[in-house]
Amino acid sequence: MISGVLLDLAGVIYDGEEAVPGATDAVRRLRDAGLPMRFVSNTTRSTKPAVLDRLARLGLSVAADEVFTPAEAARRWLAEHGRSPHLLVHPNLVQEFADLSAGLPKAVVVGDAGEAFDYPALNAAFRELIAGAELLALAPNRTFRDSDGKLSLDAGAFVTGLEFASQKSAIVLGKPSQPFFRSALATMSCPDDQAVMVGDDAETDVAGALQAGLGHAVLVRTGKYREGDERRFEPVPTATLRDLSEAVDWILDTRTP
Repeated sequence: MISGVLLDLAGVIYDGEEAVPGATDAVRRLRDAGLPMRFVSNTTRSTKPAVLDRLARLGLSVAADEVFTPAEAARRWLAEHGRSPHLLVHPNLVQEFADLSAGLPKAVVVGDAGEAFDYPALNAAFRELIAGAELLALAPNRTFRDSDGKLSLDAGAFVTGLEFASQKSAIVLGKPSQPFFRSALATMSCPDDQAVMVGDDAETDVAGALQAGLGHAVLVRTGKYREGDERRFEPVPTATLRDLSEAVDWILDTRTP
């Protein structure tokens, strides 16, 4: 039985500024079926308002409290732990942290900084870490599908490099962090074993969701998916399907035992 759905965004609902074929209709079908949905993204190049605006341009009406991002989780962590951020993030994301308190003990916040991943920026983050700062990884993804349709390095490689150099372990705030999945589930009154995650990343989306206790996780062959991904990580997907449209067919068929 399925009574709640978590959906990835990039590679599942949209690629760049374009909708994945059939994806917007698939989301509407879930709405029409009365299934609660939350959108859980590891995007660290776009602010939450930018994500909502992109969905709106695709014709999807999504409320702010239905979208969960690592930047939001980082803001909560910083406030709860009395830290101020040392940012190693994409310039587009800096504004998400602009109003946070300064002058507190530091935490290095690492996202997909793109061209900002240069030696001076990485070394400045390293020096903060060895001076006592915590290391926060917005997301540990290995790759993302770039605007040219090919895979590019994501933040995970740089997080691992900072861990190695500083001898500190990163606190992961986005997928596959269990608290990230659970924060979304907690807003739906959906039992763990009746929830399904749909994503294009077999590691962070699918294996992460199953390790977090969700009952189902569907891998779609869009976005960053590459042949054989469904066999590369444990636990393996509950199902591997063509795209979100086919995943919604599966969800609706599986909804009632």
